[in-house]
Amino acid sequence: MTTIKDVVVRKPNQQEIEKCKSWPIWTCDVSEFDWDYSQRETCLIIEGQVTVTGRDEGSDSVTFGPGDMVEFPVGLECVWKVTAPVKKYYNFS
Repeated sequence: MTTIKDVVVRKPNQQEIEKCKSWPIWTCDVSEFDWDYSQRETCLIIEGQVTVTGRDEGSDSVTFGPGDMVEFPVGLECVWKVTAPVKKYYNFS
């Protein structure tokens, strides 16, 4: 079973940052919503702050912000809590 512990948050190298700049941009105001990953997503956070929590009772959470590269696995069922308006480059595979 896929959990929040399978989410990878790291600092990308310069080559990875340049590659991300060719991806689409997604923005979102402060909000909270459920999200299910049917594809793997890799994103680079440009602005904002997000905490993602698994939907299982007592589930872990992960928080990330500007400069973080985040990889979400297929099968993750989570809640996104956007605490500062977010802007990110993203790619589904």
